[in-house]
Amino acid sequence: MLDTILSRLETIKERFLFLEKELSNSEIVNNHQIFASYSKEYSGLKKIVEKYDEYKKNSENFDSTKMLLEDSDPEIKSLAQDELNTITEKLNINEMEVKKLLIPENEDDEKDVFLEIRAGTGGDEAGLFVGDLFRMFTRVTERKKWQIELISSRESEKGGFKEVVAKISGKQVYRYLKFESGVHRVQRVPDTESQGRVHTSACSVAVLPEVEELDSIEIDKSEIRVDTFRASGAGGQHVNKTDSAVRLTHIPTGLVVECQDGRSQHKNKAKAMTLLQSKLMEQASNEQIEKQDSERKNMVGSGDRSEKIRTYNFPQNRITDHRIEFSIHSLEAFLDGDMDEMVETLIEENQARLLSQLEEKLK
Repeated sequence: MLDTILSRLETIKERFLFLEKELSNSEIVNNHQIFASYSKEYSGLKKIVEKYDEYKKNSENFDSTKMLLEDSDPEIKSLAQDELNTITEKLNINEMEVKKLLIPENEDDEKDVFLEIRAGTGGDEAGLFVGDLFRMFTRVTERKKWQIELISSRESEKGGFKEVVAKISGKQVYRYLKFESGVHRVQRVPDTESQGRVHTSACSVAVLPEVEELDSIEIDKSEIRVDTFRASGAGGQHVNKTDSAVRLTHIPTGLVVECQDGRSQHKNKAKAMTLLQSKLMEQASNEQIEKQDSERKNMVGSGDRSEKIRTYNFPQNRITDHRIEFSIHSLEAFLDGDMDEMVETLIEENQARLLSQLEEKLK
C-alpha cells in the first residue's frame, strides 16, 4: 500500500482514538450538539479503522511468517510459503477494502429523487419509448419496495408521452438511479412500419436528488410566476373540472415545473416548489462545477441520438451502456425492471475511477 495512504490511515486512527476518548468526557456528553457531531464522525471512521487494524495485523503476520522461509527444514519452508500466499491474498483484499472506504461518500446517495423523462428525436416512437422507460422505472420501484408518485405528464399521440415527471422515495434511491441521467436511445421496428425497417429514436432522462429543507436554496417568491390550470389525463371528474394543477416559472432562470397529481391546488404547489428547488440546486451545482473545470457533464442532453448513454436494441435483444461498453442480452427482463446487473457494474466502474483518482491524488 502507498506510504501516503498508510500515513493518512494513521491520521484517521489518531482522530478516531481522540473522538473515542472525548465521547466519554462528561462535558462533551452534556453538550448535545458537539456530542452528536462527534458521534457521527466516530461512526463514520469506525469501519475504516477496523479494516486498517485488520490490514496491520495481516502485515505483521506476513513479516513473521516470511522469516520462516530461512529455516533449514524444507517442510517448514513449504508450509511458510503456503501461509504467505494466503496472507498476501488477505492483504490484497484488505487494501482494496480500505481504499474503497477512503472514497468520500456521496451525501445525496440516501436521498429520494425526482425522475424526468422527455421525448427527443424520433417523433411518435420517442413518445412511446418515454412510456416504456417510465414503466421500467415503475417496475424497479416495485422490485425495490420503493414508492413512486406521478408529479406531471403530457401525453403525445399514439398513446405515448411528451414528458413524465415523478418522485421516487425509498432507501438509497439516488445511489441506484443516478447513473440513469442522460440520453437513452431505442432501435426497433415500429408497428406502423410496413417495410420492416428499424427506426432509431431517443429520450432524455434526468435524476435529481430531492433538496432537503436544510440544504435548500432560498427562492424569492416575487421571482416566481404561479399559473393554475385544469389537470389533464386520469384523475376523475373532480381533477379535470377544477384548476388544481400548478405551473411555477422561475423568472430569473426561465425554469418551469408543473404538478397536476392531486386534487389539492395547495399540495400541488408545494410539490412543484420542492421540484423547483431541486432543479435550481442542480443548476447551481453544475455552474459551480463548470467553473472548477470539472469533467462532469450536464445531466440532460438535447435528446439527440448522438448523445446516447445507453441503447436498447430490440432486433438484437441487447442493452448497451456506452459509458462502460457493457451489454446485456435480456431486453424484456431489463425493461421489466431487472436492472441490478447493469447498475452494479456502473457503480463498480465509478468506484474504480474514484480509486484511481484517490491514488493519483495521494502520490
